[in-house]
Amino acid sequence: MIDLHEVETPAVLHGRDDELDALARLLTASGGGCVPVLLRGGWGSGKTSLLRTVLARARRDPGLHVVSAWVDPLERDLPFGMVRQLFEHMAAVDAPVPPVPPVPPVPSVPPIPSVSPIPSVSSVSPDAADPPRANLDAHSDPYSAPWTMPPEALSARTAGQEMAALGELYRQVARLAGRKRLVVIIDDLQRADPASLRWLRYLLCRGGELPVVVLAALAEEGTHPNTDSLAAVLPLFRHQLTLGGLAQDAVDSMAEEILGHAPPPAFTAACREASGGIPLLLRAVLRGIRARRPADAGLTAPIAEYVPADLGPALLARMEPLAAHAATTAAAVAVLGGSPSTDLLAETVGLPVSQVADAVHGLVRAGCAAQTGSEVSLVCESLAVAVSTTVLPSRRMELHVRAARSLHADGAPAERVAAHLLPGALGESWAPEVLARAAERAYAQGDSARAAAYVRRALREDAQEEPRARLLALLGRLELAFDVPVAVGSLERSLELCQDPAERAVVARGLAGALLALDRYPDALQVLRTTCESLREADPADAMRLEIDLIHIALTNAASAPDAVRRLEELDVDDAPDTGVRRPLAALLSLREAMAGRAGEAVSLARTALERGADPMSDASVVYYDAVISLRAAGETELALEYAEAAVGQARERASVLGHVQAIGVRASMLCGLGRLPDSQADALSALAQLQGIGIGPSHSFAVFATATLMESLVRQGRPDEAEELLQRADLAGELNSNWVNDYVLMVRGRLRVAQGRPDQALADFLLCGERAGARGTSGPGFHPWRSEAALVHTELRQGDEARALAAAELALAHGWGAPETVGTALRAMGLVTGGPEGLELLREAVETLRGTPARVRFAQALADFGVLARKAGRLSEARACLQEAASVAHECGATPVTDLALAELRAVGDRPRTRTFQGAAALTPTERRVTELAVQGMTNREIAQRLYVGLRTVEAHLTSSYGKLAIDGRSGLAHALAAASCGP
Repeated sequence: MIDLHEVETPAVLHGRDDELDALARLLTASGGGCVPVLLRGGWGSGKTSLLRTVLARARRDPGLHVVSAWVDPLERDLPFGMVRQLFEHMAAVDAPVPPVPPVPPVPSVPPIPSVSPIPSVSSVSPDAADPPRANLDAHSDPYSAPWTMPPEALSARTAGQEMAALGELYRQVARLAGRKRLVVIIDDLQRADPASLRWLRYLLCRGGELPVVVLAALAEEGTHPNTDSLAAVLPLFRHQLTLGGLAQDAVDSMAEEILGHAPPPAFTAACREASGGIPLLLRAVLRGIRARRPADAGLTAPIAEYVPADLGPALLARMEPLAAHAATTAAAVAVLGGSPSTDLLAETVGLPVSQVADAVHGLVRAGCAAQTGSEVSLVCESLAVAVSTTVLPSRRMELHVRAARSLHADGAPAERVAAHLLPGALGESWAPEVLARAAERAYAQGDSARAAAYVRRALREDAQEEPRARLLALLGRLELAFDVPVAVGSLERSLELCQDPAERAVVARGLAGALLALDRYPDALQVLRTTCESLREADPADAMRLEIDLIHIALTNAASAPDAVRRLEELDVDDAPDTGVRRPLAALLSLREAMAGRAGEAVSLARTALERGADPMSDASVVYYDAVISLRAAGETELALEYAEAAVGQARERASVLGHVQAIGVRASMLCGLGRLPDSQADALSALAQLQGIGIGPSHSFAVFATATLMESLVRQGRPDEAEELLQRADLAGELNSNWVNDYVLMVRGRLRVAQGRPDQALADFLLCGERAGARGTSGPGFHPWRSEAALVHTELRQGDEARALAAAELALAHGWGAPETVGTALRAMGLVTGGPEGLELLREAVETLRGTPARVRFAQALADFGVLARKAGRLSEARACLQEAASVAHECGATPVTDLALAELRAVGDRPRTRTFQGAAALTPTERRVTELAVQGMTNREIAQRLYVGLRTVEAHLTSSYGKLAIDGRSGLAHALAAASCGP
């Protein structure tokens, strides 16, 4: 068992400087009177350490005579046991001492009842006036020293003899104090025997003029036979010090001493919290950390878990005397955790409430526990951990199941009951139902891991197949939040057991979605197909709902896409038997219309599908994102973004990690299309991090989509090296499988190759993208403008015929599609391929077509391309205006390559741009910035001119230029425009 005295007595005393200073002043105070000092403190607060430090310092002072006693519980029934410790070491001293002044007369004191006889104590300090009497026969002399007598002789004394002995002992103490100040140090005064306590009371009552300091430490240890004697002494201590928990700087100092280095503040703050600042526990925790990990290693468990295993038994031994059943009650509190009520503790340990209340009272008085109303808790986590480790596993299980029974019988919330069922023993028939309810509530609160733990515990109980199937389905749904591969196993077992048609449909769709996330397309199709056929007669609505997901998944794979397209052509929105099927069917059909190039119909169906959002609580499915994609293809990117943002919120509300990842992945794609490149990048990175956290690696299609979006954002920002690194890390640089997400990868990879100056590889990627998209019916320009991109590469490779053919085909399809963004993109490509005056007019048309669309990067590209061609044609004024606007729009988006191109062309025109943008506050020159700031301060134009030593017309010119850049009419808008710019987007 650990030595608590060793734990409490460090080489360095931390955090007690104020107490030491106060005690030093009391020990050396002038005036000569008796100074009684009582040191109080909670359990483990370091009273013994402080006393030992005071003792060591006092003994080094030649002006002090020091005696001490460390009272042991074994001496509680030994008469004068404490007095023996104080003075017996002096009994053998027989050297004479100088005479001392006369002792003041002894005032009369009331008789003390129930006293034991005590002899003279002349042997305490040999004195010339009073010869030493240590050689007297202790068995016959009624005045022999009490520490020289056996207990049976002491117990035979009479009350009168004890009173005489107390007086004699007082005189001997006075003789010691007459030579030099006497310091009496007593630890654990509450353990002293009655006779010693009466002696101490006698001394404190009579010794007001004696130069004596009595420093005693007191700890709460419950009631004992000597309580009355102790109570008679305590009021006589005029000075009292109370030790609290250590401050943070003391914790820092102790941690550095024990660990051998100064740990970070967060670590020591956690140590203080885990130990409550109690020195004994803090030192034990720090030693445990030092013993169990290298100095440079991080912690692998909460700090309280490093409490040494042998500390618990020692703590319980200290708690045992506090009150009857104190240790048992403390162990129950530690095992149950939290703040159990006294009623619950009584039920758990099988004791009357009154006895538990008494035990709690003793623990609270000793500083081991805290109580608020009827709720009880141990004072810190380390104490709870140390005590709980003493309880056998079987006993812990028994305590928890008793607590669960009691709470269940009282109608407590399911979560409270489930918390004790988790570690409790099996066999409660009502447990699965309670655990399932608790799991649902935990899931609703966003704690999927805890919810899954409840369900796994419920599955350990005996249950029929149908309830077990429901539990497995719930478990699978929960596991999707943190481990998709594991969730697949749970959902598969649920589907095997489930018999209810509606529940089978839900489980099958959830399982298919999980398999899809893992790219297990054949398995997902098989699950949906088999379940759909089994339900077609009994439940046509659920069967059609399954078929919708089946078609969606089939479309994503080249091998199954043709059959899916044929089936898709047969369907109509009116085929849906109810509204629950109508919305997902409309989502699927919106994709069909987009594939067919019918933008208006696609948008109308998408709005129907998304009436309840893209991630509805009652029918979560990736099929709804078909509608969002259709909106993007139809040029309704801003509307698509609104639905994607709403889906992010819906997924967060239902605590669906997989749903949240899908939603932010789609949002990232929409943001990229709108030219909000940094925001797109942030979303894509978040999606990848979350996917990795739930077991979906970078090669799976969900991750590939996010990776491709991130790559596109990086390429448009002029960061091809980072995009290439991402491409290699995701293993997307080689041959790609037939999943339709890889059509997007080919498109982005082709743009990357263009940026890297590798046109041959770029052309191959664009053409392969078109081939694959055509096979699944998504070759229209609304999905991937591969023809335009390939045409531009053909032009770079001086393959004019191929370039013109592709650009013309794209433009024709775009006009048929009708979305301005698509038309403007195709016009840009046709203009660049055509060149010359005709090409310049096509580019002008592209600029005007894209100007009103949300496709800001494409608009900036068209502006820059027009400016380049206009400069070459000698139309410098038009070139300058377009290039300045191109630089500004591209700078706003973060499209660095377009900004660089525009600025380079402006320099070729003869300009010397001093900023990277010509719009907004960032476009202001330093002088314009200074002029506008002075104007905002209320200065007139003339005052500004005088301040800056420039002409009035110069100030007016700067302000006019600034108004144009800030898009305001005059001074009244300056303050708002500059403030908005300083706040950022």
